[in-house]
Amino acid sequence: MSVAPREENTARGVLLMALAVLGFTCIDTSAKWLLGAGIPALQVVWCRYAGHLVVALLVLAPVEGRGVFRTANPGKQFLRSAFLMGSTMLNFLALAYLPITVTTTIMFAGPIAVTLLAIPILGEKVGIHRIMAICVGFVGVLVVMQPWGAEFHPAMLLSLAALVCASGYFIMTRLLAGRESNATSQIWGAALPTLVLAPLVLPGWQGPDNLGVTFMLCLIGVFGSSSHIVATTAHRLADASILAPVVYIQILTAALAGIVVFSTWPTVWTLAGGAIIILAGLYIWHRERHLGRPTTTPNPKVPSSDK
Repeated sequence: MSVAPREENTARGVLLMALAVLGFTCIDTSAKWLLGAGIPALQVVWCRYAGHLVVALLVLAPVEGRGVFRTANPGKQFLRSAFLMGSTMLNFLALAYLPITVTTTIMFAGPIAVTLLAIPILGEKVGIHRIMAICVGFVGVLVVMQPWGAEFHPAMLLSLAALVCASGYFIMTRLLAGRESNATSQIWGAALPTLVLAPLVLPGWQGPDNLGVTFMLCLIGVFGSSSHIVATTAHRLADASILAPVVYIQILTAALAGIVVFSTWPTVWTLAGGAIIILAGLYIWHRERHLGRPTTTPNPKVPSSDK
């Protein structure tokens, strides 16, 4: 399978990564809106991946040919795709009960969790500075969740479970880095949820009651595929170490979506915890860049979001 050559165009890469992050926010916003419209969560997840698969096949298959379906690492691709599907399902379930800013902020702890999991799984050595950053990052998660206060909602545990699955997805992506093409990983990542969930979703399909819901069910898949394709292109134009901090603008796009679409303003605790998580994540990014280690981003196939 051919891999597109690298180009050096940092400014364009950063701009495309920002556009991809906007797409990730659109996925969550669409999911929350559809759940509010009464569409079952599994049906929303299936539409997100079925649409992604259709668009990916239309865009990538003509260029890559039949080889886009072949993989030398089927076990790792299956596990990676399963982690991605689990993260999306849990995140969408959480979105039915939580503001989009809360779920987004908790998921920002992904690079922190990956750094922790990389110790036993990838055998990476993590020094005291990054261990301290990990601890600080999870303090930020506690600030957002407030398990000691009235603002705590059990659905936050779903967001934590989604975080764990997303971290497993990122770890598997690291293991596949340089071994598989981005196109193959995208096809597998979309095909597995589509095929696995189809027998659960299609027999009890709940038909949308208006064209707006139908349109959004189609659009969520377009958001999913386009944001990942754009993120992949961004990583071809600029180093991951440069693009990694760009993902943190999602806290702004998520807050804006919450205000405009759902009339929900982020709380002081969400903003404070988010600031702590972002600072810890940026410190880990700085240390990994300084040490020359691969930087974790939401699309390291590259990497969800992936979503």
